[in-house]
Amino acid sequence: MTKIDFKKQMKDLYSPPRGRFSIVEVPRMNYIMIDGRGDPNTAPAYQQAVEALYATAYKLKFTSKKELAKDYVVPPLEGLWGSEGMQAKLAAAQNAADWQAIFAVSDRHEWRWTMMIMQPAWITAEMVTRIREQVGKAKDLPALEKLRFDSLDEGLSVQVLHVGPYADEGPVLAEMHLDFIPNNGYVEGGKHHEIYLSDPRKTAPEKLKTVLRQPVKENKCVDESFARF
Repeated sequence: MTKIDFKKQMKDLYSPPRGRFSIVEVPRMNYIMIDGRGDPNTAPAYQQAVEALYATAYKLKFTSKKELAKDYVVPPLEGLWGSEGMQAKLAAAQNAADWQAIFAVSDRHEWRWTMMIMQPAWITAEMVTRIREQVGKAKDLPALEKLRFDSLDEGLSVQVLHVGPYADEGPVLAEMHLDFIPNNGYVEGGKHHEIYLSDPRKTAPEKLKTVLRQPVKENKCVDESFARF
């Protein structure tokens, strides 16, 4: 039985170059997701969400292998991020220094997030419901009741690989939003997206690898309803 590694199958999405922005077309994909709010470093809800997602993701993987004879590497944790207050301030930033300063002092307690793990196309909503019930009977996971199965269709996106601590993302994000996106005729078209390729429990902060992605649209299709990160 071949074990599929989606990071290798979709290198353009999961292995962007470091230090160079790239434009990709992200197809609609299915995820198990949990929404929350608060500082990811201190909010119990964040840790509970991650635990529930991984417990369900691994149970789905083993069920897929046993019942469908389809094995795969559990894809990495991903997150969609935003903050209404910070978005308004960042939109008014006049230069990279201002942008980074606003980003650095933002109130993380106000951050809204959706943590998620991508699922293969053959994983169905019925399977997720069944497995979630089985996981709930075996483990006490407070966030499990919030877990849902949903799809995300980001389409055209800008992304780059960041290597280093999460707290050091500011300069590359400022360059993405203030320089690359407008100078190439795009505007933001969705939520800020991060893909965590490294396990922060086992990896030194300076070696953490994170894909930073921003869905975009061509400038002629500007839609003011889209939130800016």
